[in-house]
Amino acid sequence: MKVLPLHIGHQVHPSVTSRAKRMLDILGAIVGLVITGIIALPIAIAMQFDDPGNLFYSQTRCGLEGKPFKIWKFRSMITDADQKKHLVENKAKGHIFKNDKDPRITRIGRFLRRTSLDEFPQFWNVLQGDMSLVGTRPPTTNEVSMYDDHHFQRLKVKPGITGEWQVRGRSAVLDFEDIVQMDLDYQKRWSIAYDIILIVQTIVVVLTRKGAC
Repeated sequence: MKVLPLHIGHQVHPSVTSRAKRMLDILGAIVGLVITGIIALPIAIAMQFDDPGNLFYSQTRCGLEGKPFKIWKFRSMITDADQKKHLVENKAKGHIFKNDKDPRITRIGRFLRRTSLDEFPQFWNVLQGDMSLVGTRPPTTNEVSMYDDHHFQRLKVKPGITGEWQVRGRSAVLDFEDIVQMDLDYQKRWSIAYDIILIVQTIVVVLTRKGAC
């Protein structure tokens, strides 16, 4: 994996050191984990009827300044999905992988993705401090290994469960450069008030299933 360029890595975005943002993250994570505990059992039962296997799925992602961490989700794909990724066409442009008709997604998994319920275990990542409620899209290590220098700018803040990309388009955003621009726009606009606005907008987007695959 490429090393974060020094001229980028040494710049500290104000959101990283904000105590108010961290307190908002902790409060939101606690509420989110309570909800996660409530929905875990029915999801686990439905999953065993659909595609038996682990309830959770973890993957290594890159966080602040490229630091790797394990991201957690409710499993939405078949158990050997990673081994079959090469069989699926990538319909996105740039350093991301997307296919809204991905055959590896299970029936319950498609429901979890449409409703964003698959994301709820990430509240644990927020509580641990690897992620924030609001931030940039968390890239995979493979994606970061292909970055050009200007792409590393998006790693100056913690990745978020939601962010500009979630509110502005979700799965409809298929160009990596568009995601990068959204992430940079978030860094320029950031404030606690803006985080709260994006959280409220995310709830609306999820409830209306706008941009969900």
